[in-house]
Amino acid sequence: MEEAVERCSAMLEYMARGILRDEEAVEDCLARVWLRAVERQEDYDPGRGAVSTWLAQLCRSTALDLLRERRRKGALAAETLGEELADSAPGPEEELLRAERARRLRAALDRLGEADRRLFYRKYYYLQSTAQLAAELGTTERAVEGRLYRIKKKLRAQLGGDEL
Repeated sequence: MEEAVERCSAMLEYMARGILRDEEAVEDCLARVWLRAVERQEDYDPGRGAVSTWLAQLCRSTALDLLRERRRKGALAAETLGEELADSAPGPEEELLRAERARRLRAALDRLGEADRRLFYRKYYYLQSTAQLAAELGTTERAVEGRLYRIKKKLRAQLGGDEL
């Protein structure tokens, strides 16, 4: 697992930097991802995807957790933190619906072509900007936006109009 983390370190750093935009937070995130990957390596299921995908998911959730943590520290008083978290916690029905929507979205994404699927993930999962995508693809931002619009339209049609 340590070797896989090393192989994916540039991708993980790029992803964390895109979410956190702070060098110290990025380093903290990568350290936490490395630790979680080693501690949870038995949770990795090769049947569900590549190790790089699993590590990317760990990195994304860790970075978002750190971002929420930083925002909470700066914006909330300690006594209101527990109340806000309790109020925002989803119930079992909501969790079940969310899991079903996620499963349906993954299935719809699997039916897309490879290029469209990669673009969708880079924009909405790895949180790359349209400008970054356009530069890397050698096209204009408008072209990327148009392509993303068509991808989302295909996905909505497959999902029966559900919001993405």
